[in-house]
Amino acid sequence: MQRNERCVTDMLLRDKVAVVYGASGPVGGAAARAFAREGARVFLAGREKARLDKDAGLAATGETASVDAHDEEAVNAYVDGIVARTGRLDISFNATGYGDVQQPLTEIALEDFLQPIANAMRTQFLTTRAAARHMAERRSGVVLAFGGGGTQTLPGLGGFKIALDALEGLRRQWACELGAQGIRVVTLKSGGVPEGIPADFPGRAEIEAELVGTTLLGRPATLEDVGDVAAFVASDHARTLTSTDVNISCGAIVD
Repeated sequence: MQRNERCVTDMLLRDKVAVVYGASGPVGGAAARAFAREGARVFLAGREKARLDKDAGLAATGETASVDAHDEEAVNAYVDGIVARTGRLDISFNATGYGDVQQPLTEIALEDFLQPIANAMRTQFLTTRAAARHMAERRSGVVLAFGGGGTQTLPGLGGFKIALDALEGLRRQWACELGAQGIRVVTLKSGGVPEGIPADFPGRAEIEAELVGTTLLGRPATLEDVGDVAAFVASDHARTLTSTDVNISCGAIVD
């Protein structure tokens, strides 16, 4: 039996409802496809609905919508609308970008330094809170974020790595406050996914070589890897996982 011909009862997320923010990006798209493949009903959110609809394969995985994850009213209305239609929300995955400017700290402007930190905290806070209000009623749910920190860093990243570390602090706080209501909160960290770098991005080959060179396995995570792990963590098979990160960096990030 082929992977896409699996029995419905074997699907990890059968009958689950999932929302993916930043679904037009490579990571969000990979998660959306994996969730749909595993049986979830998927709602795909992005700032530009046209970008979501342009990818016919992605749009086929679920329903697309234009949602600004920085807008509190928009996020609340979007999630409320999903629950009004489906009666539930089981998975919320935020893979939105942070708009980071990567420069040495001695050279970067204050606004550029703070931008990814503020964006990460705002979008992750708003999307988690909107989901948690409904998940708490069912005493069940999973909140996932992509990023994650670690002890290692590199020069010239501006506020980007600090934003990732702040995300881990937010994850711990949400997990602490939502655990009693049956809600799990987990971050995924990859150390970089070369497959997600645009083909025409300047220096792509050099960046990919550097990412591969930092791994212990001699290969980086693929987008399919990201989607597969996200689907597993979101499933009941991972019901013991919360207030933690899941390291899929192939050893590029050593815990």
